[in-house]
This record gives sequence, C-alpha cells and structure tokens, in this order.
Amino acid sequence: MIKMELENIALFDMDGTLCDYETALTKSLEELRSPSEPKFTGPVRDNSPEYIRKRADLIRADVNWWANLPKLKLGWDILAISIELEYRNMILTQGPRKNPNSWSGKKIWIDKNLGEDTDITITRDKGLIYGKVLVDDFPGYIERWLKWRKNGLVIMPASAENADYKHPQVIRYTGENLEQVREAMERAKLR
Repeated sequence: MIKMELENIALFDMDGTLCDYETALTKSLEELRSPSEPKFTGPVRDNSPEYIRKRADLIRADVNWWANLPKLKLGWDILAISIELEYRNMILTQGPRKNPNSWSGKKIWIDKNLGEDTDITITRDKGLIYGKVLVDDFPGYIERWLKWRKNGLVIMPASAENADYKHPQVIRYTGENLEQVREAMERAKLR
C-alpha cells in the first residue's frame, strides 16, 4: 500500500478574513446616503431595505472597490503565523454568481497585497477544496468544508456575525488568543 503524505496547506478566505469587507461596504454606503435618510449601520443582508441592497450591488459591481479593500488585522495575524509555520498558503474565496467584476477585483487585490504568484481558488463551494487549515469568518462556508474534513482545523476571525458560533474544530480568533491559534496550527501540521 502506498502512503501519501498530505501537504500542509492553509486556505485563506478574503472577505471578512484578510479584507475588511464590512467596514468598506458600510463606508461606501454612507458616502451615498442622502442627508435626510437614516444612517445604515449594516451589515447588508437579504432582509436589508431594498434600496440599500441595490446600492450595495452598485458598489460591489466596481472592480476597483474590490481591488482596494482594506486589510483586516485579525486575518493578517493568522497569515503571519501560517507563514512562520511554513504552511503553503492559498486563497480560497467565494465568487458571486452575478458579479464577475468581483472576481477581477479580488485578483488585483491579491496581486497587490500577496503577490502575483499566490495560488487562488475562486469557487462557489469551499467544501470541495483540500487544506489542513481553513481561515474563514463565515459559518456557512466553514460547515461545508468541515463536512469532508473530520481532522480539519478552522481558524475563524471574530466578528459580530459569528459571535455565537461554536464547533469543536473551530477556534474563534479575537486578537487576544494568538498563542492558541499557533499551537493548534502546529498540531494540525502533524495530522
């Protein structure tokens, strides 16, 4: 029997993980707000007012908006640990079906911030992609990935949206538990 050694791959989401998507979208929406309308504090979801959803769609249709998203410190803290532990770091991001400009903007952002040689997978289903570690803020994508990875480790950058999420294979990184993240990533390499 041939035994294959699995590569130490860490998959990094972009929006809400390496990029501060929510802050950027809220700021862009505020720039379009009429002085007479109430301030929208987000996040933009399916139950948000229709005019807010339509404005958000217009904002997200701009390649440059995606290409210039600000960095999110929590995600970059985790990336620094992953680099230190010599993981092969890859971007795993969801590509909106109806917004091909987001795909182009994300690629430009990656090239500017991580380098043109960075491996990228843009997918609709993160559960299909192998890695020992997934760094992602969104429970829906995490659940799908964990379904196929009984030994997988997820590091979840903390946000208001995932505050109540719990799973035995998930560490929620708050900015105060970086040593716990490091130790878990070291153990994951040995699996």
